[in-house]
Amino acid sequence: MSRDLLLLLEPGFTDPRYPGERFICPDGAPIEGLLASDPARVAGLDVRRVPFERPRQAVVEVLDEAHQGLPVLVLGDEQPAPSDAQTLGERRFVTDTRRILDLLAERHDFPKVH
Repeated sequence: MSRDLLLLLEPGFTDPRYPGERFICPDGAPIEGLLASDPARVAGLDVRRVPFERPRQAVVEVLDEAHQGLPVLVLGDEQPAPSDAQTLGERRFVTDTRRILDLLAERHDFPKVH
């Protein structure tokens, strides 16, 4: 059985177009905040933080080259996938930040967004 896999950009990444500056992903920041609020729950899923530069090999290996946008929650088979998940071959995944937060609450018992 596979677990849910959450792929995020590494916080503090650099972008060659902006030398000397560091960034966070605006879509990943709320998810990072939720993960930081309850490290014990993070143990229930796999989390990978990947570099900003493309190709993002870790993402390509799980999905494909056309689906490198982050964040993404790749759904494992420990629980049924929601009907609104995207499908790529056998993989089911979600890319919307708010929906990822909802699914982390539903599937991993994190606090819900109010």
